Order: sequence, then C-alpha cells, then structure tokens
Amino acid sequence: MKTIYNRSKQIFAPALIASCMTMVACQKDWLAPEPLSFYNPDITFNDPAGLRATLVACERNMRLEWYGDAPPMVTEAVFSDIAVEGTTDKSGPAQNLNLLITPDAQLNHIDYNRIGWYWIEGFKGIKYANVAISRIDQPTYKSEQEKNEILGAAYFHRAARYYRLTQQFGDVPLILDEVIGPKLDFQSTKREVILKKMKEDLEFAEKWVPVVTDKGSVNRGSVSHLLTKINLALGLFDDAIKSASNVIDGGTHKLMTSRFGVDASKANRNVIWDLHRPANKALGANTEGLMLVIDRINMDGNVPEGIQIMRNTVPFWHNNINTPAGNRGTIDTYGIEIDQITTIGRGIGRVRPTYYSQDGVWDDKKDLRHAPGNWTRMEDIIYNNPAIKANDPFYGKNLQFRNASGAVLTIDTIRCWFDWPNYKLFVEDPQRIQPQGGNTDWYVFRLAETYLLRAEAYAWKGDLVKAAADVNAVRTRANCSPLAPTKINIGTILDERARELYFEEPRKTELTRVAYIFAMTGKPAPNGKTYNMESFSDNNYYYDRVMEKSDFYNKGVKTRHADEYTMSPYHVLWPVPQSAIDGNVQGRINQNKGYNGFQNNVPALTSIPE
Repeated sequence: MKTIYNRSKQIFAPALIASCMTMVACQKDWLAPEPLSFYNPDITFNDPAGLRATLVACERNMRLEWYGDAPPMVTEAVFSDIAVEGTTDKSGPAQNLNLLITPDAQLNHIDYNRIGWYWIEGFKGIKYANVAISRIDQPTYKSEQEKNEILGAAYFHRAARYYRLTQQFGDVPLILDEVIGPKLDFQSTKREVILKKMKEDLEFAEKWVPVVTDKGSVNRGSVSHLLTKINLALGLFDDAIKSASNVIDGGTHKLMTSRFGVDASKANRNVIWDLHRPANKALGANTEGLMLVIDRINMDGNVPEGIQIMRNTVPFWHNNINTPAGNRGTIDTYGIEIDQITTIGRGIGRVRPTYYSQDGVWDDKKDLRHAPGNWTRMEDIIYNNPAIKANDPFYGKNLQFRNASGAVLTIDTIRCWFDWPNYKLFVEDPQRIQPQGGNTDWYVFRLAETYLLRAEAYAWKGDLVKAAADVNAVRTRANCSPLAPTKINIGTILDERARELYFEEPRKTELTRVAYIFAMTGKPAPNGKTYNMESFSDNNYYYDRVMEKSDFYNKGVKTRHADEYTMSPYHVLWPVPQSAIDGNVQGRINQNKGYNGFQNNVPALTSIPE
C-alpha cells in the first residue's frame, strides 16, 4: 500500500498541477516559497471549500466501482452465489479461485480480477477523507453546522471504505489521520475495533449531515443506512433497527410505487422499469435513492467510457449461436433489418449469472422484476443475420437452445446463453454504434435495501412478523404475494436481496457480513449448521451458501480452456496483496488464513493507540 501523502492538491485541481509542471520546466527557482504557496495544503484548506474538495475526491473514488470495462463490482459478483466470471476465451480470469487467487497473483487487472483495486482505492478513499478530518479546524466557518456537515460527510466516506475493507479482508490497518510523510509501520487492527470506531463517527454524522443535499453527495439517509450495515456487522441488532427506522420512518425517503419519469406514459412499462432508468435515478421525484454516484456525458470528472454495464453483464449473444439449420444465426451489426444491438447492447458475458439468480430464486410468477419486458430471456432474441435470410427458414424466428436432434446450438453455454434483468442493465449509449452502456447515474444505497436490512435485524432477533412486514414492503411493490412470517429466515432475506439488488449490492461483501454474524452469534443458519469465529476461514456460511446456490463452483464445470470453477472456504476473505505487506517494512500487515504468509502474522491491534 502506498503510504506517502505528499500530493494532496493534485487530486482536487488538475489545472493547478498542469501549471505547476509548466513552472517546473521553465523556471530554475521553482522551489521558491511564493509559487509553492499557491497550492500549499496549509493555505488551500484555510477555506471550507478546500475541504469540500476532498469530499468531491471521495465521491469520484466511490463512482469508479461500477464504471469502465470489467469494473470492480464484477469481482464482487463472481465471488458470490449470483454469478461467476464468464470469460471463456482465455485463461486467467477469476474462475479457478483455488489456483489464481493468491497474494502475489495479478489482483488488479480487467483480464483477471479487481481484488487489489478494492485494497488500493479503499485506502485512497480513506486518505481523502482523512485530509478533511485532520484539517477540520483549519478553516474559519460561518457556523458550527457548516463545520460539522463537512466533518460528518468525511466520516461517512471513511466509514464506507472501512465497512467494505473489513468484510473483504477482515483485519486491516486503521488510519485515522492524514499521513503527511513516509510511514512504513502499519499494523493490522481487529475488524470489530475498526467497526466500533466507524459506528461512533457515523452516529456523530447522523446528527449533523443535512437531510437533503445535492444528488451524489452525502445526506442523512445515506449515513443512517451505512450505520445500519455497521450495526449489523457488530451484531447490534436493536441499534440496526433504530438506524434503519431513522431512514424508513423519517418522512423524506419513500419506496417508489407509482409510475414516474421519462417513460411514465408508456403503458407497456412499469414502476420497476422507471426506477432504473438512468434519467430517473437522480430526479427530485425519486424518493427512493439514498446515495448515488453521478456520471453524465461531458460532465467534469466523469468516466469517459461510461458504465459499460451491457458489455460486462449481457451475454455474448451475437456470436457462437447457430440456427437449427446450422448457420450463424446472430450478429451485432447496427442498422440491419433486425437491429437488436440497439435494444440489447453488445455484451461479452463477463458476469455470468448462476441458475439461482436466473431461475431458482424467483418464487412468484407475478414478480415484475422477472416479467417479460423487464427480464430478457435468450428465447426472446431473434435470428438476425442478414446473410441467412434467403436460405435459412429460421431467419426472423426466436432463438432455440437445441435442434430437433437435441444438439445444443451454441459452442459456449457459459458465455453465450443466459438470461438477464434488462430493466436494470440496459443503459443507452449514444457515443457507440455498438452500445455497451454509456454514462449514467447509479444507486449506491436505495431505500428498498434499507427495508431488507431492517428485516434482517428483526430476523436475527427472532421477530419474524416485523421481518416479514419489511420484506413484503419490497415484494408487494414488485407485485409479488407477501411471504408469511414462518417463511422468513436469513436465507430468504438474502434471496430477496438477490431479486431486488442484482449488481447494485456488493454481494460478496454482504454474504461475508452475514457469515461473520453467524460465526459471532453461534445462531443456527438456514442450512442447520452453526459456526464460530475460531474456524471462520475453514467453515463458514458464506462458502456453504455459495456451494448450495451456485451451479458452477466445485461442480466440475470447466470453460473451453479447461479452466475449472473452484472455490474454498477461505475465500470468505480475500488475500491482502503481497505488495502491501512487503512495502510495510517496519510493521506487520497480516495475511488471511488460507493464503501464503498467514504463518508470519502477529496479533492484530485490539484497541486504538493514543
């Protein structure tokens, strides 16, 4: 991990950096104090606006999780029960996890996985937040409210990163101050110590962060939502109910149950479609979004290539699929007679849903989230290759999986043949002829998840009546029949999360959090087993659930390159990148059990040093 913080201004003002570089090249006296004072942090942060700029850096850092090719969220999905890595034309992607996921492997590359991104960018976000926190007393403020709004927002961003890091990597270094010089003596701190500190910070933020803010910035609902996750992670179920209720019952945020936004007049659509239209997410009329990342075409600081969500999550439907007559049936050409690329997008199938998330989890045929028009099935696609129009009777007809003899009509059922939630993953892409998913806002936290978090807290306490009421608030909005309290357990709540939050929630993070709670409490899991912290990396609910729900891992499934899908219980936590450990020469960052280097661990800190 890079620990030297000596370029704070560079993350906020690219124009100043350009001018600085020009000055260095053209003037021999570039070290003179006066020019340097122009971008010196001691002057920059004398104004509250300077500290607010650190929050902008935090927001941009948060945005990157979903954007670009093979974004980090792909890694969260494929280490879970909802999906696997579907790239089958080469070896290297995260499929054989037992072989490929090691501390010294490639852990931050779009052709492999993005585990290392979470480590690097997580601590970058913490660094940016710590600048504001450490320098909070430096400016002169108009009021205590102004000061504490900035401090509360910075606390949120730091807590958001630590929540994720502690569910992804377990015990990690706790950094609470701006690092202004070389520091090579970091120590791992116990996960629960970190989470308790983040809880304390968020409870302060909850009092000061405004209820309503600009879209994409921290508001009180997002603070309470994150606090609910941390309360759950600590096993504080009453506290989790309270913080979730602050959002649900606060009067500002409501589930969207009526048509709204750009397609509200289209009778063939519904509120589920409306909720996930890019143009609707940040609308003032949308009362469901708590925390969003904002990304628009030509917006300063955006991700130029956009979200590319269709490229990553839609099947490779336009290749390797034949008609029953044996001809290539589909192509991705724009402007042909049957132009499907415009309405489906050009996918390459990186996020390959499991049977569980495609079919097994759906328990109500009336569910709008799985209904025709919102959910796309391969059989909805049409053979559209113009080259076969004159001589193949299947041109213009719907795809078939097998021919009359029973032979499968694609050479790659992993990458080329699966169903997907088009309502959520379709993003118009005006800048590409073959659309892959353009610039769009995206939900980080949404009120539907708050209901499911509170339902989970009630379920942990055994109050299944109230848990069912919260689950059913989400279900009935999607036109499902309500579940009886006797049907509610942690597993059925995870099922509802899979239905509602596909590719929104960081699924691996949330499964690990739940696994920790089972281990901390010793409560029986839906599978009848009990767990403990002493054997967490050897025997945990995360692994058992993935084995139960996934039809890939440890089932003998192989890609065309003979790479087998494997996973082990220790993957409940990711390996700490070896480079972070090796560079910390005066301290010890611990490695997780199951990975090389664990044998060198020292006891993690159990308190915060003075």
